[in-house]
Amino acid sequence: MSPRRTVLTFAAGVMVLALAYDISAQANPYRTIENFFKMPDGRKVGSTAGITIDRDGSSIWVFERCGGNYCTESSAAPILKFDQSGNVVKSFGAGMFVRPHGIHIDREGNVWVSDGEGPDGKDPKRNGKGHQVFKFSSDGKLLMTLGKAGVAGNGPDTFNMPSAILVAPNGDIFVGDGHGGDSNARMVKFSKDGKFIKTWGKKGTAPGDFETPHTLAMDSRGRLFVGDRGNNRIQIFDQDGRFLEEWKQFGRPSGIFIDRNDTLYVTDHQSDEKTNPGFTKGIRIGSVRDGKVTAFIPDSPDGSQEGVAADAHGNIYGSLTGGMALRKYVRGGTN
Repeated sequence: MSPRRTVLTFAAGVMVLALAYDISAQANPYRTIENFFKMPDGRKVGSTAGITIDRDGSSIWVFERCGGNYCTESSAAPILKFDQSGNVVKSFGAGMFVRPHGIHIDREGNVWVSDGEGPDGKDPKRNGKGHQVFKFSSDGKLLMTLGKAGVAGNGPDTFNMPSAILVAPNGDIFVGDGHGGDSNARMVKFSKDGKFIKTWGKKGTAPGDFETPHTLAMDSRGRLFVGDRGNNRIQIFDQDGRFLEEWKQFGRPSGIFIDRNDTLYVTDHQSDEKTNPGFTKGIRIGSVRDGKVTAFIPDSPDGSQEGVAADAHGNIYGSLTGGMALRKYVRGGTN
């Protein structure tokens, strides 16, 4: 190996080590606002994987599992919009879902959600539901469905446990299809009118393979960030599915959010010495421009956050599945 190549290889190795360094031991620059979210009529917050911000930059949308782990036993509306004071100002979607998962707001303010499970052969209330992606207007009018209700598959018109949705600026629709186990492990792309374009990825660990395409985000350059949770990495693609790079410095990603300033927020609610040695659970914050992690919000003992979003004022919101809670964080002081 030439001396110049040796220097370049060494420099690249140093960069990888620097990016992989976990800053979780540093002071938390955020503090928690207690009891910010107020549920209506004494309703309790259920398991919540999906949380995002409205086009106004301040309102918060949540896709909540009807006060529990599933919506099959409830008449509650799982799609909730909270105002800047934490009050519910809109809700819809009652009776439509098995297990709410991903949520996304497109540039026109439409609400996209994914139902991550379907019939299980045991509970008849699941039959005819699940394994679909839905598009609603901001007022709750159903505008489009993708997938076949209650049918798990890997074809151009079926999903198996779809986890996440993202709509690109040109209207193309991306679905992270799969949630580990025997489900799919692929990305699916549709046109803005719901016509199948292509799919890529399979179960595996190589670049472009997936274990769990659990969460999606897009930066200002149009790069697609896929949280491949089961493989402890974020994979970055162009919009045609060409692999660009992978990042492991943000931990085991369950939720990804990229704000208007290209600040990257990643929730990690599964890392431990067995699943992802050297990393701990919490929210890592950095930039998509250089991939550096600059801040860390550790999880509290009552549960780990799966979803994440940040408003135009820099406030951060986390949603918990197992802990069944919603949280707000603001800059200033440690907890």
